[in-house]
Amino acid sequence: MSEQRRRGSSVDPKAPVAARRTRTQPRQETQTRQLPPFKVLLHNDDVNDMTYVVRTIMELVHLPQPIATQRMMEAHTKGLTLLCVTHKERAELYVDQFASKKLTVTIEPA
Repeated sequence: MSEQRRRGSSVDPKAPVAARRTRTQPRQETQTRQLPPFKVLLHNDDVNDMTYVVRTIMELVHLPQPIATQRMMEAHTKGLTLLCVTHKERAELYVDQFASKKLTVTIEPA
């Protein structure tokens, strides 16, 4: 009689650990950790042309033209608008990218 049958397992002991898991062993659930969200806020800009601001929003945040125009107008009339909500690292990247285009963007926890 083979060693596998004597032990009551039909799994090859030389197989990788994941393959050796038997039916009686509970499978551990993997949990993904959500990164805390951050708001990316565009501030009103009195220096740059409105078309330039819309094009910059479209280029960096990848919003369609009608939504980019709406966000630009909200920043223009109210002083501030929400561009998107994302994780901190990407939000900080947006701050740097907009600054390189001479536009002011800030972030805050969502």
